[in-house]
Amino acid sequence: MLFRGDPSEKDWQLFRKKIRGWQDAYMGKLVQEYMEILQKDVSASERFWTLEERIKKDRKNPGLIVEMSRRRLLSNLANLAAYGVIHKSDLEEFSDKMKKDIEEIMDYNGIDYK
Repeated sequence: MLFRGDPSEKDWQLFRKKIRGWQDAYMGKLVQEYMEILQKDVSASERFWTLEERIKKDRKNPGLIVEMSRRRLLSNLANLAAYGVIHKSDLEEFSDKMKKDIEEIMDYNGIDYK
């Protein structure tokens, strides 16, 4: 059964504390990938348009943008996990209920969650 009701205050506060660090680390990963695009041995215009398209796509990623509301906590964590922004080990401090709910969402959607 999936999560019912509001998340605990502890889980909400923990998420608010951790989200910025998770997003910053993810942005660092993206910057490295962008640098690889810019270093390719192709024309400047091809590098520019490839990078522009990639950034446009990445702007919609939950690793960069999340709706900061308590009611969206579970879906935010599940999306972050699905996109590889966070992993099981990042959720160790969260309640057992929250971890179980995220695990169920990942299993239901067939997402390999490590």
